[in-house]
Amino acid sequence: MSRKPGVYAVLASVCIQMTLGVAYIWSLFQNGIANTLFEGNHASAQLTFSLLLATLTIGGALGGKLGIRYGTRRIVFIGGLILSLGFLGASFVPPQAGWLLWITYGIMGGMGMGFTYSTTIACAQKWYPHRKGMITGIIVSSLGLGGVMFSPAAQWLLQLFGGVGAGEQYTFRVLAIVFFTVCTLGSFFCKNPPEDWRLEQAAAKPNAVPIKNYTPVQMLKSIKFYLCVATFALACMGGLMMIGFVSPILQAHGFNADIASFGVLVVSMFNAFGRLGWSWLSDKLGRANTIMFMLGGSAVLSLLVGVISGGGVFVLVAFIGLSYGGVLGTFPVLTADLFGPKHMATNYGFVLLGFGAGAIAAGQISGHFNNLVVQQGGDIGYMFPAFVIASACAVTGVVLMFILKKRRKIDMQKLAAEAT
Repeated sequence: MSRKPGVYAVLASVCIQMTLGVAYIWSLFQNGIANTLFEGNHASAQLTFSLLLATLTIGGALGGKLGIRYGTRRIVFIGGLILSLGFLGASFVPPQAGWLLWITYGIMGGMGMGFTYSTTIACAQKWYPHRKGMITGIIVSSLGLGGVMFSPAAQWLLQLFGGVGAGEQYTFRVLAIVFFTVCTLGSFFCKNPPEDWRLEQAAAKPNAVPIKNYTPVQMLKSIKFYLCVATFALACMGGLMMIGFVSPILQAHGFNADIASFGVLVVSMFNAFGRLGWSWLSDKLGRANTIMFMLGGSAVLSLLVGVISGGGVFVLVAFIGLSYGGVLGTFPVLTADLFGPKHMATNYGFVLLGFGAGAIAAGQISGHFNNLVVQQGGDIGYMFPAFVIASACAVTGVVLMFILKKRRKIDMQKLAAEAT
């Protein structure tokens, strides 16, 4: 069978993931939404972003399960529809009912993203089983590149519709149209390879590392799952604190709104580079080694954000974005390695629970300390405890990943012995 349908599936997945990258430009909307819909409460506004990321985990697990039953194509289309309706609804939320933004942008947007996110990754991995790191990096880096692409576009739309505090909801309306168009067209090309083709590919590489295909129920009974989820939660916290609050943090360092918006673009760009580069490197170094190295770097960099001033802050947040992108790029591949490719879309949806938990915790922690910064006249020092927490989480993640690595080695030895 020709790989041409696989190429089309990957290209469609790339386009869809790029539209999902709008999640990572939330900091452009943070100040305006906080002031217009939440009476200046940054933690309440940030909860919108946290709910989107948390609900994405539920959508990922549910979308993966439904994708097995109804097909990837239908689930991608339904996900795009839910996502676009969520953003359309968010564009009509009145100031006296800001909580509706949590339902529309947060819950509906996250559910729609989850349906499309894990299913497109799993689809692409099945077409390229022996290059999972590279192909996953290409797919998820597209989401990061979407942040780069949408950041200046969203900034232009904000200005077109009246600026910060006036143009956010009109911008949501335009994005809803983009989501519906891209996901609808892309869904026609998202098709899994037939089972006999996948068996041929497995036979073509007989010396590959033995892999057990865990069902979701089997995975939930494994200690490896809980180690993986806990590490994911801790690993993403530092990056989410930066990505969700890049603009406010840079403004607290004394930069104006335009330069702070450029910082959002920088972080989004390095986020995309990290997803591709670290995923590719994990094929060489191993998933666990790559993740431990990234988290060790993030632990140090997080502590320096509140200390270093001037242009050095841009360098720090850029490299934190690089590491965070690597985390999002390697965990889908790690999930496939640990639990097999057969149920990857559903299994990764459950692993994403760690990401959701980390998203909510990071949003509330950084939102709380950002409120203190605003109340104290912009003194970035009041946010330093959040950076300490992010660093501690990264260090703990390194320890858990080391334990997971040892556990997987034992399981692989057992599988190899059974195979002989």
